[in-house]
Amino acid sequence: MTKRDAPFAVDEWYHCYNRGIENRITFEDTRDYHRFLELLYLANDTSPLRRDDIGNHKFEEVLSIPRGKPLVAIGAFCLMPNHFHLVVKEISEGGISAFMRKLGTAYTLYFNSRHGRTGNLFLKPFRSRHVSTDQYFQHLINYVHCNPVALYEPAWKTRHVVDPQFLGERIAAYPYSSLSIHAGAQAPTRAILDTEIFSMVRTVPIQKMLQEALKYHADSDIP
Repeated sequence: MTKRDAPFAVDEWYHCYNRGIENRITFEDTRDYHRFLELLYLANDTSPLRRDDIGNHKFEEVLSIPRGKPLVAIGAFCLMPNHFHLVVKEISEGGISAFMRKLGTAYTLYFNSRHGRTGNLFLKPFRSRHVSTDQYFQHLINYVHCNPVALYEPAWKTRHVVDPQFLGERIAAYPYSSLSIHAGAQAPTRAILDTEIFSMVRTVPIQKMLQEALKYHADSDIP
């Protein structure tokens, strides 16, 4: 996995990703996934993250809690059982680092308390890649959204996909990525994303998504 060799630059987009230590499961069930999605929303604020902000609110209610100034712009996300991918833009100096620190700390505290464990949950430091061109940006978005393909065809990155249409239907319905929102769904998780992103991302058929995702993967050292 690529480590950072340069500071984040303001107004630039980055692929930020991380996985559980020793490849351990980091999202055990729907409650865990929802908590991380809630934190994607709540941690993106220059104000301190308070546990009471979540409280006993319903998932949809948490994603409508008023926030202050955001730390980053979030363009896309995908959560998998043992890792996650984010597409984020640095909007003020230090924003990405502060956001990822708040997000990782808050989720680890929650996860460890709920599942009776101690210690780090994710690898440190988190990994990132700079999005250097518009084409690279489009390939990255499709790579992030194609990650759930691995749940149905684990070897999709190294061999021909048997039924692209089936996979397209499955990843479109996957509840823990932003693909459906980019396709126009009015889901509560739409609040996580920066509205700028919708004019930047083009919708393409599943075959094209897979091709561009594989191009991104081939150009990276992401396993």
